[in-house]
Amino acid sequence: MTRIDDKFAELKAAGKPAFVTYVMAGDPNYETSLAVVKGLPAAGVDVIELGLPFTDPMADGPTIQLAGQRALAAGMTLNKTLALAAAFREDDQTTPIVLMGYYNPIYSHGVDKFLKDAGAAGIDGLIVVDLPPEEDDELCIPANNAGMNFIRLATPTTDAKRLPKVLENTSGFLYYVSITGITGAAEANADAVAPEVARIKAETDIPVCVGFGIKTPAVAAAIGKIADGVVVGSAIVELLGNDKSPAEVLAFVKELADGVHGT
Repeated sequence: MTRIDDKFAELKAAGKPAFVTYVMAGDPNYETSLAVVKGLPAAGVDVIELGLPFTDPMADGPTIQLAGQRALAAGMTLNKTLALAAAFREDDQTTPIVLMGYYNPIYSHGVDKFLKDAGAAGIDGLIVVDLPPEEDDELCIPANNAGMNFIRLATPTTDAKRLPKVLENTSGFLYYVSITGITGAAEANADAVAPEVARIKAETDIPVCVGFGIKTPAVAAAIGKIADGVVVGSAIVELLGNDKSPAEVLAFVKELADGVHGT
């Protein structure tokens, strides 16, 4: 059992959906990023997705791309991202952290070394968007063997034939992408998402979290009624891109959390 498994079990017992937030590590700089990450649990966040900056984030829209560019320009690296997670863990041993990014920096670091270093830093799970299930031997299975969840994405185009393969080695939770396209491109629609979540849940006991296109407390609340968790990223990252202070960012996060947990 990982911290992710424990958190979802705790929330299920309480009858609440999880509130999952994404922030880019090092955006706009290390100090501000750490202040935001440290403040997320008190703002009502159940699971933290920590973005790993990368030069070619092909699944992300302009908001996340620019966040990665800001972080890289400020000197953020994989090692500094893990250092940020370790600094968070000095004060918080319970909130799950999922590292989300692309395979190239991990491959360059060395898979075995990465899993050792990530585990030591307190990382509980991975989302690596450019590694399909056919490449599970690369990182997914080694991560699972190291006691780390490997979280997979499903989309509106993941049909009944493809879904079992996607679910095969997924653990922690399944991330359902509510829209076709890149992050931040459109607004999620709970009525459209509900049957897709039900279809996936009929095939697995893994919690299903919905992300992409969730920008307001009202939409977050609506998604929370039909899923095991709600993921918000671009709407939060955009505030950092607009030079909002950690306090202002966390106040918005608290509004979102109240929407999700009010369900």
